[in-house]
Amino acid sequence: GSLEITDNPLDLAINGEGFFQVELPNGETAYTRTGSFQLSPDGEMVTSDGFVVEPGINIPEDAVGITVNPDGQVMAELDGQVQPANVGQLELARFSNPAGLDPMGDNLFSETQASGAPLNGDPNSPGFGSIQQGAVENSNVEIVKEITNMIDAQRAYEMNSRVDKASDEMMRTTSQLR
Repeated sequence: GSLEITDNPLDLAINGEGFFQVELPNGETAYTRTGSFQLSPDGEMVTSDGFVVEPGINIPEDAVGITVNPDGQVMAELDGQVQPANVGQLELARFSNPAGLDPMGDNLFSETQASGAPLNGDPNSPGFGSIQQGAVENSNVEIVKEITNMIDAQRAYEMNSRVDKASDEMMRTTSQLR
């Protein structure tokens, strides 16, 4: 979908291919393009549902600013230091068939045989999208278009139902003529 600028330093959008990886409470890895992150009480970068971003990135308590470059390097501006400190590197996952991922709800997906195994890599490397800080990806669904398509499908179903009913009545009438 299109990108929406939020200016929140922990909102990260992927320009191109790839998924963020998050660790579920059961230890499994899930994949998402929703990059609306926040910090846990321990300073870990997490999703809005509290799932830890993989690989784990921990922001120090005395950080006064966070910068994420297009290559996925996470830099923390620490109080009293001139140079920002590199506190982690985001990693993206890519699939040979992203349409084969299993939707789990809440914009999370799991790997399936149809999707293939994930190929991990750094953002902005060949085949992977870059990171845009301060933006989130909007839905790629056009509501008005989808509702119009649904109404068209419903009308076609109703018309076919009427044709079937008329055909049944004609067959019943012809069978009674004998």
